[in-house]
Amino acid sequence: MTTQNRGSIAKVVSASLIGTTIEWYDFFLYTSAAALVFGKLFFPTNDPLTGTLLAFLTYAVGFLARPIGGLVFGHFGDRVGRKKLLVLSLLLMGGSTCLMGVLPTYATVGVLAPILLTLLRLVQGFALGGEWGGAVLIVSEHGDDERRGFWASWPQCGAPGGNLLATAVLAILAATQSDEAFLSWGWRIPFLLSGVLVVIGLWIRLAVSESPVFLAAQEKSKPEHAPVVEVFRSNWRAVLITIGSRMAENVSYYVITAFILVYVTTGLSLPKSMGLNAVLIGSAVHFVTIPLWGILSDRIGRRPVYLFGAIGMAVWSFVFFAMLDTKNSGVIILAATVGLVLHGAMYGPQAAFFSEQFPTRVRYTGLSVGGQLSSIAAGAVAPLIAVALFKEFGSTVPVSLYVVAMCALTVIALLAARETKGRSLHSEVLAERGHVSA
Repeated sequence: MTTQNRGSIAKVVSASLIGTTIEWYDFFLYTSAAALVFGKLFFPTNDPLTGTLLAFLTYAVGFLARPIGGLVFGHFGDRVGRKKLLVLSLLLMGGSTCLMGVLPTYATVGVLAPILLTLLRLVQGFALGGEWGGAVLIVSEHGDDERRGFWASWPQCGAPGGNLLATAVLAILAATQSDEAFLSWGWRIPFLLSGVLVVIGLWIRLAVSESPVFLAAQEKSKPEHAPVVEVFRSNWRAVLITIGSRMAENVSYYVITAFILVYVTTGLSLPKSMGLNAVLIGSAVHFVTIPLWGILSDRIGRRPVYLFGAIGMAVWSFVFFAMLDTKNSGVIILAATVGLVLHGAMYGPQAAFFSEQFPTRVRYTGLSVGGQLSSIAAGAVAPLIAVALFKEFGSTVPVSLYVVAMCALTVIALLAARETKGRSLHSEVLAERGHVSA
């Protein structure tokens, strides 16, 4: 790769990483707020766990909008380009998050409060459904074939980066405010900060060039049918592999980063700062290790690295809760950190692996629809199922078994997939062009 090309891909990676970090900051901010304050402010009940469960229901609603966002953004992303849709997703995500910061609570407007919260959550989910696929693709399609796993892993760092940022802001507020002040107005501050972050993200993202692979495919021809039709007609196997591969990754992540806040405060009667600090430190390590897993996937393949993460997570799901039960802050931090490192083994190679499953003309749609359908089956319900299982059985063993079952599904999907390391996206476009000419 020449110095000029290296500078170009670095700019694209930076824009994608900053954009995805902001979008995930918004999304995870809601997750943390659902665990800590939304149950009390928007769904007040006599039972704290019931209020939290209701708050997580609105959290799940955001996931229901994600495949719709993936479908809409994917359709136009495959038709008019990746860049325009990425700018739109950032505006929608940031705008809805800022509005959450000024919402009236249940005590002020009654049932209208949770309704407005749910509507804004739908906009969040819709935007994020289009963001992830576009950010991953614009890097994958700019990067070289030999190091695609490394380059494409950087937008994945936006998830722990956004979580790190959201958790850090909440941790600072929790440490500097009383519980009463945080519950009264302090929780609004991180939501309003999103507006500043969006301006920065737009400035950087607007400077990025369109994907060269997409432009080459556009010169050839556009899809004869709607991209979603072609995806399910000719690429249904890749969609199923994408869905199955995300089950363990999605469920384990939300158990480690969201359910931990519920379990530490409600199940173990520890201060919320202990759970927030564990997620904060774990996310920092997660951020650093994701590209390392991406590099490893370029050397030994996507599937071996991904399989290691899924099998390791199945084992760690039991160790994780045993370490939390010690109520020792250092041990709790270690439990979250190791769990997130294992998650990174799945998340790091995922972007390149999924991108390589689909042809260019429908890649945005295929990646987004497959990825976001799995979010409904996995991430949307993970905190709900975890809280419900813990409430029903008073034990974390069922939660661990739930994670193990999802890991088994992921292993099956990976075994059914072909290794894609080193696949040339540029050659694929040229081959398709030659086939059409013939």
